[in-house]
Amino acid sequence: MEKRIVNITSENFGKLQDSSQVERYWLNGDKLHVAILSYGATLQKIEFEGKDLILGYDTINGYLNGRSYQGASIGRYANRIAAGKFNLNGKEYDLGCNENGAGHLHGGFVGFDKKLWKGEIVTESEEPTIRFSQVSADGEEGYPGTFQESVTYTVTKDDTLRMAYEAVSDKDTVINLTNHAYFNLNGWDGGDVLDVELQVFADEITQINEKFIPTGKLLSVDNTPFDFRKPKAIGRDIENEDVQLKLGLGYDHNFVLGMSRAWRHAVSAYSPKSGIRMDCHTDLPGVQVYTSNMLGEKGGKGNKALYKHQGFCLETQLFPDTPNHSNFPSAILKAGKRWKSVTEYHFSK
Repeated sequence: MEKRIVNITSENFGKLQDSSQVERYWLNGDKLHVAILSYGATLQKIEFEGKDLILGYDTINGYLNGRSYQGASIGRYANRIAAGKFNLNGKEYDLGCNENGAGHLHGGFVGFDKKLWKGEIVTESEEPTIRFSQVSADGEEGYPGTFQESVTYTVTKDDTLRMAYEAVSDKDTVINLTNHAYFNLNGWDGGDVLDVELQVFADEITQINEKFIPTGKLLSVDNTPFDFRKPKAIGRDIENEDVQLKLGLGYDHNFVLGMSRAWRHAVSAYSPKSGIRMDCHTDLPGVQVYTSNMLGEKGGKGNKALYKHQGFCLETQLFPDTPNHSNFPSAILKAGKRWKSVTEYHFSK
């Protein structure tokens, strides 16, 4: 049965193995229409002027069986933690090492992307808005504290998708929340993204080692393939022999937007093919630019295979492995203190 409230519709999207129902909610703006699943609080479609601009799957089975975190909300700690270990208040915590035993990635074996969230339509908003919430138990995946999180999605009148995060824990813990949408401004079926022009307002990246883990050192983008301060095609330098580019198998790096939580213009992206532009703003200090270097799965949208360089991710974040680097902006969430963050994607043509 379909329900409609303040330009929001909901429908059944399938069931989990325990027969729990997954809902798909549509936030309907003028030119921008966004579909979000209660499973993983997952962005399933972002349609702008009739073109779907993210990768993903057509059925719940795709999201249950997929390995690439398509459109999912990520936590309790997005990105990587070296060897799955960190020290907090003099105690070492041991997390699940779900990346071939090398480290902890995107919240572990059962991260927030694999949870059924509670969806609640925000009826007092004048713009289509829905809030998803879930609770992570103390000790889950090795993290301290009972952790309550919500992410609120809004489609604004000016064709912006806003994601507002809130979290609180009853014990000191660490936090890093993001969304893992794979964008393709040509359309998900419009070929690879190597022709998409990217501008990243960052002077530095965090250096990585062979396990994709930050060394703690910040590297200038000057005279490197990582200099996106002026717009350039994603594919222009992607085959360069730069050591960092080789280690990442392409772009898979945290770009340093700043060391504070200031609101800032982080990234602009533009497709010469479709004429669609996307601007990302955030209050987080970093953004992981990932050019789907390792993507390869069957059964994507249209029952077509997902493939290398088909999309790009802009994962706004605190830095990877921050709990193990005192020079990075802190990822500690103190007990009882409410953590908030906002990221926006504005679409235009």
